[in-house]
Amino acid sequence: MAEEARESLESARVEKLERLKGLGLDPWGSRFDNHEAIGSVRARGEGMQPEDAAGPTVRIAGRIMLRRGQGKVAFLELRDWTERIQVMVGKNQVGEQGWAITDSLDLGDLIGIDGRLGHTRTGELTVFADRITFLAKSVLPPPEKWHGLTDQEQRYRQREVDLFSNPESLQVLLGRSKVVSAFRRVMASFGFVEVETPTMQAIAGGAAAKPFITHHNALDINLFLRIAPELYLKRLLVGGMERVFEIGRVYRNEGLSPRHNPEFTMFEAYQAYGDYHAMMDLTEALVAGSIEAVGGGYQRSWCGATMDFTPPWPRKTYHELVAEHAGVDPHDAVAVANRAREAGIETAGKDPVVVLSELFEAVLEHALAGPVFVIDYPAPLCPLTKRKASNPDVAERFELYVKGVELANAYTELNDPYLQEQLFREQLAGLPPEESMAKMDEEFVRALKHAMPPAGGLGIGIDRLVMILLDRASIRDVILFPLMRPKGAQQ
Repeated sequence: MAEEARESLESARVEKLERLKGLGLDPWGSRFDNHEAIGSVRARGEGMQPEDAAGPTVRIAGRIMLRRGQGKVAFLELRDWTERIQVMVGKNQVGEQGWAITDSLDLGDLIGIDGRLGHTRTGELTVFADRITFLAKSVLPPPEKWHGLTDQEQRYRQREVDLFSNPESLQVLLGRSKVVSAFRRVMASFGFVEVETPTMQAIAGGAAAKPFITHHNALDINLFLRIAPELYLKRLLVGGMERVFEIGRVYRNEGLSPRHNPEFTMFEAYQAYGDYHAMMDLTEALVAGSIEAVGGGYQRSWCGATMDFTPPWPRKTYHELVAEHAGVDPHDAVAVANRAREAGIETAGKDPVVVLSELFEAVLEHALAGPVFVIDYPAPLCPLTKRKASNPDVAERFELYVKGVELANAYTELNDPYLQEQLFREQLAGLPPEESMAKMDEEFVRALKHAMPPAGGLGIGIDRLVMILLDRASIRDVILFPLMRPKGAQQ
């Protein structure tokens, strides 16, 4: 029944489309130059008084969101990506042709308006139309009564409808663009240059994750969609590009959740002659720049919790946090194993450092309200990280946590080619040859032998940062087109 009703509505709209053609108009419109953003028009109207007889002439374009009126006057609500405004169309003002167009309008249609800015008798800021230009016909009906798509899955599947029917969704995703632009501004101010590295790689390296595999027909080889740009960016340090960053897609063949999408946006940066302390300073600057771009101040709410992003943020060691929150000495393997079993973690056959890591994830992560830098990780967990000179069992690494979510990961980068090769071999030991992660990146090790400068490296998940700064519960809310299960597939 619902499908029949939809087809009936679509048929009625197609009839109006044909009516527009009969008026000699292209129902799909054409170029419409020199129009002004509705937000800018509204700003101009702020200085006007309701009694002002003659306001400025304006030209706007947008989508029809509401329509009311009868007889020889119609009131429309027109919305673009900046704002909404009321438009009054009078038959006497727009003429027979303009009124015939008005008579063929539906909610969702795109139109252009030339007219005068003023106020109605009730004081509402309004564009009084002198001319109407038809720009595009919406042959599908919009969500009922323009209350917007309320089914969350449908909002993700039909993002284009979500954006034009739910202003909040549009502002969130425009906010994401502001964050990315802020990252670029901050990085330029720190003297970094933006680069692009391969997204198809012969070896899946730079992180521990399951890759997506594709095949290159001409070379008859398998390639991997990158899980990280790290190793290529470090090779640029070897080449003399001393401060580099990349903002790009990475791909990990893993599950879907409110915190994970298999395709996501990663920011990575490497600074020659820096270390992880320099990366903490950079991280604070990037987040501060993002907050300035989206507005709202350093006191921010996310999922009901309030956090203070005013720099500098606390810096606490991995081991002191384990002692504080798990209540055990992190250096006591027996005590850690006992505490892990209390937390429901299987410990049999696992290396003590793996048990410690799983205990951290199970007990500590959700307790880290943040923002807080967790620093100085157990060295075996960090094969690409330089060890502390004073304690080779500790790696100079930090992760930034906000309300249990990891937002950033950074190292003082390992640049000893011989130690790097040894750690790679230890990491890959025991993996079957056919496993995609079982190959060592010989080119990267060779590059290190040409001398990579001491460096700090940083990775930030753009999607998660936007999710927190704009107070969204799911990463899907801040990705334009998140991956979805096929319709009808089992959960």
